Amino acid sequence: MNRSSTPPRYVPTLTEVVLPGRLDAAPSPAPPEFSQEGYGQLDARLEAQIVQRVMQRVDLVLERRLREALGQLILSHTQSLGPRLSEEIELVVRESVSQAVAQELPPQS
Repeated sequence: MNRSSTPPRYVPTLTEVVLPGRLDAAPSPAPPEFSQEGYGQLDARLEAQIVQRVMQRVDLVLERRLREALGQLILSHTQSLGPRLSEEIELVVRESVSQAVAQELPPQS
């Protein structure tokens, strides 16, 4: 694997010069999960977990909101369809009754 000399942008860099005589204690090594190699893995796992949790929440909210929106849409269409449907039924019944009466009446000469 080819490693570059510059760390990734999310790794903090030293901006202050520390002289050896000014150190009070020897620095302890970073825990493995926060080492430069482990940080990338931890970051990727954390990002995946966050994405998964956000997607679960989005799914729940989206499902609820879509159900509400579709319910309103169906109700609206049903209410607007009612009068038109009544008119069509009335027209069909009138035509059917007219045809039935016309067939029952003797032909006029």
